Amino acid sequence: MLRERISQWENMTDADPDNAMGWFSLGGAYKDAEEGEQAARALRKAIELDPGLSRAYQLLGQVLIKADAKDQAAEILTRGYTTAAERGDVMPQRAMGSLLETLGQPVPEVQSKTPAAPPTGASGDSIVDRRTGQPGTRLDKPPLRGPTGKFIFDHYSSETWHEWIGMGTKVINELRLDFSKIEHQELYDANMLEWLGFTEAEAIAYAEQSEDV
Repeated sequence: MLRERISQWENMTDADPDNAMGWFSLGGAYKDAEEGEQAARALRKAIELDPGLSRAYQLLGQVLIKADAKDQAAEILTRGYTTAAERGDVMPQRAMGSLLETLGQPVPEVQSKTPAAPPTGASGDSIVDRRTGQPGTRLDKPPLRGPTGKFIFDHYSSETWHEWIGMGTKVINELRLDFSKIEHQELYDANMLEWLGFTEAEAIAYAEQSEDV
């Protein structure tokens, strides 16, 4: 199964070499297969294509630590921590902070975004998009049910959501996903969360805190 995943992501990056998510997913699959050199190469490519992909820094840092390349790991994790803080990517930020502490390296002092609060500037038909940091058009309604749909509605613009739809179509076609299979639905959802830059747990926590307000 793991080798099949690697083959799928290799095919995607061959067909679409500018697809940062494809490289990220390939790097994660190589990491799971304990192929550190290939994982590091793929994750560096993902970061090159999308410097805001917080989780790529986290995984690359873990790969470099395992390879005993601690100086390189510290540099990547420091950059990644700052990037995650700027984007409001709480989970990767915390994970990279813990890794830096494990390495005995200082955790950067940064001002993090507060993901539990509605994004600054979101009102009426406009919203400040969490992925781009730029104003955009608010979605008419949550695009999905439950906490994930609410999180997307409150944090992302219509432009970003439709960009994901285009990217998601590539994922479906390149990986030949069959939505009658639960594991294929889960793979699609995992790619969506990674591309947008949040976790299911983060969305649930946000929804719960919103109900308490």
